[in-house]
Amino acid sequence: MGKPTGFIEYQRETIADRSPTERIKDWNEIHEHFQEEKLKTQGARCMDCGTPYCHTGITLGGMASGCPINNLIPEFNHLVYQGKWKEAYHRLMKTNNFPEFTGRVCPAPCEGSCVLGVIEPPVTIKNIECAIIDRAWDEGWVVPNPPVNRTGKKVAVVGSGPAGLSAADQLNKAGHLVTVYERADRIGGLLMYGIPNMKLDKDVVTRRVKIMEEEGVSFETGVEIGKDLPSKQLLDEFDSVILCCGATKPRDLPIEGRDLKNIHFAMEFLGPNTKEIWDIKEGKSEQFTELAKDKHVIIIGGGDTGTDCVGTSIRHGCKTVTQLEIMPKPPEERAPNNPWPEWPKVYKMDYGQEEAAALYGADPREYLITASKFEGDEDGKVKAVHVHNIEWKEENGRFMPVKVPGSERVLKADLVLLAMGFLGPEATIVEELGLDQDPRSNVKAEYGRFTTSVDKVFAAGDMRRGQSLIVWAINEGRAAARECDRYLMGSTQLP
Repeated sequence: MGKPTGFIEYQRETIADRSPTERIKDWNEIHEHFQEEKLKTQGARCMDCGTPYCHTGITLGGMASGCPINNLIPEFNHLVYQGKWKEAYHRLMKTNNFPEFTGRVCPAPCEGSCVLGVIEPPVTIKNIECAIIDRAWDEGWVVPNPPVNRTGKKVAVVGSGPAGLSAADQLNKAGHLVTVYERADRIGGLLMYGIPNMKLDKDVVTRRVKIMEEEGVSFETGVEIGKDLPSKQLLDEFDSVILCCGATKPRDLPIEGRDLKNIHFAMEFLGPNTKEIWDIKEGKSEQFTELAKDKHVIIIGGGDTGTDCVGTSIRHGCKTVTQLEIMPKPPEERAPNNPWPEWPKVYKMDYGQEEAAALYGADPREYLITASKFEGDEDGKVKAVHVHNIEWKEENGRFMPVKVPGSERVLKADLVLLAMGFLGPEATIVEELGLDQDPRSNVKAEYGRFTTSVDKVFAAGDMRRGQSLIVWAINEGRAAARECDRYLMGSTQLP
């Protein structure tokens, strides 16, 4: 694939981001556009490697290796190198319902398992994917394609995140009548209110939703199943139900002072921020709340959500921002126990850390550190976080964090954001339908079958597998749609 000697002749070059000091002044996407010739050159680096691991979609070391939706990566790389953009678009859409989402926010496990990555920097797969679909939208290739025939079967999809949307899209293609229920005021789930606009512009989400509507999918917003509409009513009104409600129960930090004011879960900060931006843009509101303005912000959690809190706090105009990470700082290069084609656990700065470094002179993350107490002022507002360093020691076969003596210190804080991940789905629908759960509280449904303990009810995405990647959610939504179609029709043609 690509040019036989391309990986020797050309160096990896990624799409540049806008300058950190400029992009923090707005909420627009951070990425620049790439010139076509540069994209073709990057496509030329794809090797004829014989056994491409980039589209394997397997799990190694507990993390994704290769593309979980099995994108035909060498093929679309080769087509881009040849300048056959429309063919590349059709090849991409064979496996991915929403490449405009994954091309922006997927961490690209495909690149982590690229064979070229054994000896050189890997192919810029994610950039090429995004460029293909963006060009398809610009050229008008993305058009409604409603099914020719309808089966008369009705399916309810609960949740409009990536799993729910992909399930709905596939079932609609099969000719079923699909209704998607979303409790928020806009469709998209975490795509809309979980990921900040600078990573994924919401126009990118809404234009795809509009195409799906024109193809026949019905969307109901502001309807929370289990509260506004009883869960069991769906069983009466629909031939099948697919639950894609996500893992939205946040992990808390129950230490002294947790009930102080100005301590929030990350999504209580990020979601309303995005809503206000788009309410103002659409003329529904004139108010914008800069919750972090002029504040010393402490973010507890070093993952993607914590990074989003960093970027959002900076755009609010915070005084300082510090991100606490309980894990050790990753190495600059792969460790011996993290070989290819596993996901490379190496140090990198994401967009939020880059912006903080540009403003304050350093990466805002502190490693091997945890909070022990929140301290408040006379008004009941948080004013400081007591922290100490930890080291990981093995105890009874498990690694546990152990306090480092003498490492206690106090960090000034006017706003604390908890970004420590999610524990599982909320209980309302689970309890109302009496669904079986696994030991981690996820809805029990075997991968590959997706059937729950209740007849004609399926579960997919984070609600079934726990907090995971968008690309895994799309994988599960597509697969659950296939099994739902098989249940309804006795057989299926869905991939």
